[in-house]
Amino acid sequence: MAKHPSTDSPSPAPEADDVAATPKVGKGAPTPTRAEREAANRRPLVPNDRKEAAKQARAKAAEARERARIGMAAGEERYLPMRDRGPQKKYVRDYVDARFSVGEILIPVMFAVIVLTFVPSYEVQTIGIFTLWGFFLIAVIDVIILGITLRRKLAAKFGASKVEKVRWYAAMRALQLRPLRLPKPQVKRGRYPS
Repeated sequence: MAKHPSTDSPSPAPEADDVAATPKVGKGAPTPTRAEREAANRRPLVPNDRKEAAKQARAKAAEARERARIGMAAGEERYLPMRDRGPQKKYVRDYVDARFSVGEILIPVMFAVIVLTFVPSYEVQTIGIFTLWGFFLIAVIDVIILGITLRRKLAAKFGASKVEKVRWYAAMRALQLRPLRLPKPQVKRGRYPS
């Protein structure tokens, strides 16, 4: 005959209320019905407080723009426009930022020539214009030398078959004032990339 368990020591059995209070998660839990999932995802297309929703959307967009601006200035790859992406473009930026380019002071020279045109002396105005054209010619020669040098260095670093056309990119960066360049310079002068 089989023995019956003794009734003096009740076994600890979970109560029905405790089991219902803690829903199961993951395997072992019942799959929610389609109606339950749709009800959980349902929200109004237009919020009740439109002004508050618009304010939140503007704040969120402004925060995203600020994050993108800071990321671009810092040279983070995901925030850069397509023209600035890639290891070769980074190399070009670092190389241009490490050297002094004659074109960097082209804008201040142009401003000085504009000021000289207000001097009533014809000789001073003529000297200013010829100085500007001579300076512009020197800047163009400097940019051409920069393009040739960069093409040779990129071919040595990345392989001659993989060199992108970066002369125009390097020239535009070299002709800008250093503080106005975007992305901001990441290297100090004289620290050429390896």
